Amino acid sequence: MRDEKRAVIVICDSLRADLISAADTPFLVELSERATAFDAHRSVFPSTTRASSASIATGCLPARHGLYGNTMALDEGEGLVCRNVGAPDFRDRMRRATGRTLRVPTLAERLRWHGELSIVCSNVSPGAAYFQDPDGHGYIYHSAGSYGPGMMPIDDPASAALKKGIAGDQAMTDRFCAEIVEGRAPALALMWLSEPDYTGHHSPLGSPQHRAAIAAADRCVRQVFETVRRLDPSGDDIIFIAGSDHGMETISEAVDVSGLLVAAGLKAAPGSSDVVVAPQGTSATIFFSEAARDRAPAAADFLRRENWAGRVVAGAQLAHVGLPTDTALQVAVAMATDGRVNPHGVQGYGAIVANPEDSESKIGFGQHGGLGANEQSPFLIVEGGGFAARRETRQSSLIDVAPTVLRHLRIDHDDMDGRALPFSA
Repeated sequence: MRDEKRAVIVICDSLRADLISAADTPFLVELSERATAFDAHRSVFPSTTRASSASIATGCLPARHGLYGNTMALDEGEGLVCRNVGAPDFRDRMRRATGRTLRVPTLAERLRWHGELSIVCSNVSPGAAYFQDPDGHGYIYHSAGSYGPGMMPIDDPASAALKKGIAGDQAMTDRFCAEIVEGRAPALALMWLSEPDYTGHHSPLGSPQHRAAIAAADRCVRQVFETVRRLDPSGDDIIFIAGSDHGMETISEAVDVSGLLVAAGLKAAPGSSDVVVAPQGTSATIFFSEAARDRAPAAADFLRRENWAGRVVAGAQLAHVGLPTDTALQVAVAMATDGRVNPHGVQGYGAIVANPEDSESKIGFGQHGGLGANEQSPFLIVEGGGFAARRETRQSSLIDVAPTVLRHLRIDHDDMDGRALPFSA
């Protein structure tokens, strides 16, 4: 066992805090009683996996790191076009269009500055995986392609064979524990599970299938934790962080925001580049070309009059939700949510923004991206590294994970939006 400080992180994608229970997640319940559980933990906006991944990696809000959701409008020379951030080539498109990927350093980059190594194993979309380390400072293992330092491709059949879902997550966990955490022992090892997000998008929240996926994620967290504490029983050297990136709401309807803007005379045509709607699940970010920028206030006013719209922000107000105020992104809308209970006893309904690139129906299933109470309620538990058994009621956020890791590793972290989590009340 190496005696340097280390951090191990496990993210259970889309596991909302109120679905942690003795029946479905016995280990997470046990861990919350022996570690510090952050009861007021919050996501970022949009509460999408790709924006959340960049926020966890950088300790910054989307306004600073520059990744604004699961989709983004880029101008690659022919006007604004909505692109899928999850596509394997998006980081290259972003670099060509803007001159860079993320605008602030990631944990992987900061560790490289100090001669330390990060290794990421991810079973979610390529975009969410790659934006943990988009410029190749450490290692990333993913089914769409694995990379080492310097963006050198790695021929890795084990990662290439991974599929989203319970079986793929378990195979990744087995490897993560044996090869990464115990064998290679990097300063930072992060594993991002596809569950329960993958099943939640394809089955009702709280259904037997969804609960089985939650239970499977719980078993993976237990396996990693037991590996960590076998290597470091005292918890002095290895800090263990288990959490999620956001929760989910049950979807009641799909709204064609782009089509409504066209009908209102605020967008030229469905495929036009003057005003581009970037769907974010239960929210949308709306981009305006320079020539159409003066339409942004009218578009925001139009959206505020719609009963499916929850919170609408524009211009300087974007800063209130952690988005930039000086880019083509000039309006954001989070869909309204309510407290109805679905057939499986899970509370929370909302609408989804229709995405022409995704024809799969989400009605009756789980989705996220907005500001609803449930999608803004991920969980976070920290054990070891000075974190004792207690409940923390002060608000925390995804952006607090990176500075907490760096403090444990004795690396500077004062230039982030987030702050290192408190050891005591």
